[in-house]
Amino acid sequence: MAPAKRLRRKAVAKTAAAPRELVILTGLSGAGKASALKAFEDLGFYSVDNLPLELVPRFADLVAKSAEITHAALVVDVREGISLKGFPAILSKVRKVLPTRVVFLEAQEDALVRRFSETRRPHPLGGPKGETVIASIRDERKRLDPVRNVADILLDTTRFNVHELRAHINAQFTHGDGKSDRNLTIAVNSFGFKNGVPTDADLVFDVRFLPNPHFIPEFRKLTGKHPKVAKYVRQFPQTQEFLDKVTEMLTFLLPHYIHEGKSYLTIGIGCTGGQHRSVMIAEELKKRLGAAGYRAKAGHRDMPR
Repeated sequence: MAPAKRLRRKAVAKTAAAPRELVILTGLSGAGKASALKAFEDLGFYSVDNLPLELVPRFADLVAKSAEITHAALVVDVREGISLKGFPAILSKVRKVLPTRVVFLEAQEDALVRRFSETRRPHPLGGPKGETVIASIRDERKRLDPVRNVADILLDTTRFNVHELRAHINAQFTHGDGKSDRNLTIAVNSFGFKNGVPTDADLVFDVRFLPNPHFIPEFRKLTGKHPKVAKYVRQFPQTQEFLDKVTEMLTFLLPHYIHEGKSYLTIGIGCTGGQHRSVMIAEELKKRLGAAGYRAKAGHRDMPR
C-alpha cells in the first residue's frame, strides 16, 4: 500500500505547475466509471471513489489548500440515493472554491445490459425484489437526471473498450501536452450496401461511383487492403478528388464536433459488397486523419476474413 501512495504523490508532483482542478466523475452503472477513475489516477489525480456527497465541499477545500494535491478526481453516483437532488447546489458551492468539471459517463441501454451480463454483476438498484437490469438502468437514468443536466462533459462509452476510454481521458485531461483539440476517437468502417447501412454510423459516404475491382478476375478474391487492388482504385482521378474533398470536409467538421463534446465519431464508407472500394477508401482516410493528428482506426464489417 505504501509504495502505491509514493507513486501517486510522485505523479501529482509532475502536474504541480498546472492550475488546480477537481473532476467529479459520475454517470450510469456499467458505463466505465471504475476504469475512468483508474485512468485519472494514472494521470496523477488524487482519486477517491464514492465520497459522500455532503463531504465534497470539504474535500474541495482541502485540495484548494493542499501543498501536495493539485488535481483530484472523485466518483459520485447513484449510491448517493435521494441526496443526488442536491448535487447542483453542492456543485455551485464547490466551484467557488476550486475549478471543477463534471464528467458524466453513459452508454446505450443494450450495451449496458450486455456488460452486466458479461460480468455477471447485479445492478446497484436491483434490490431485494430482483428488478430486471433494464428496469434498474431506466430507474438510474431518472435518478441521475439532476447530475447529468449540470455535466460539463457527456461521454458516451457505448463504442469504447477499456483501452479507448483510457486513451480518451488521457488526451483530454493530460496537462500541457497540446492534445486538447484532438480528444476525439474516429472509427472509419467499410461496409457493403447489399448487407445494409450500419445503424451506428454518424456519417456515411457512398463510393459505388468508383470503378469496381470485382469485375476484374484477378482482384475478385482479394480485398481493398491488397496493394494491387488499392493501386487500381487509387489510379482514378475521381478517387483522389473524392479523398481530398472528404478529408477537407472532415478536418473542417471535427473541431466543431469536439467543441460540442462529441467523443466518438463513426464514419461509414460503403460500396456494393464491402470488399474492395470501401475497404481501400477507409484505410486511406484513416491514414489521412492520423496524419492530421486525430486518433483514427479502420474497421471492415463485410470484408472476407
